[in-house]
Amino acid sequence: MKIVKLLVLLLIISSCNNKKADEDSKVVQKAENDPIKTTSKDLEIYDFNGFQKFLQKKDDKVYVVNFWATWCAPCVKEMPYFEKLGQEYKNENVEVLFVSLDFPHLYESKLKPFIKNKNIQSKVVALNDVDMNTWIPKVDKNWSGSIPATIIYKNDMSKFYEQSFTYESLEIEIKQFLK
Repeated sequence: MKIVKLLVLLLIISSCNNKKADEDSKVVQKAENDPIKTTSKDLEIYDFNGFQKFLQKKDDKVYVVNFWATWCAPCVKEMPYFEKLGQEYKNENVEVLFVSLDFPHLYESKLKPFIKNKNIQSKVVALNDVDMNTWIPKVDKNWSGSIPATIIYKNDMSKFYEQSFTYESLEIEIKQFLK
């Protein structure tokens, strides 16, 4: 719980210092009670209401949704395994989505260069919603808020993992959804 409170505090502080990122971002959709989606050149940025659609698709595809950040060493270490999985299983209707929890003021200086330098092929979106105590339990009621965290789902079948993966352990989990 202390980690979650610390992350919320850091997000609030970083949001206050985020004038440059705000100037670079363009609001794509915003109306009262509507989800917020912004773009910062080539990065899609969502609040949780806008992001939630990525957790609710029901089209017989297997979705692998990985929550990570550039400052999280275990997250960065496992990213190539997710990339490999996405490439090797794309013909079996598997799609990988990386959800960055990086601080908004670091999108331009850290996140976007990281995506480019690592040649990330899977879709990457940024989740910018400081109300973590509200949205974390909506992702999974048992999630402490630590990362890396991953959801694998297909239609109504879903499994949540608050752990790091090797390629082999990730492949074992994905095969459960391909039966």
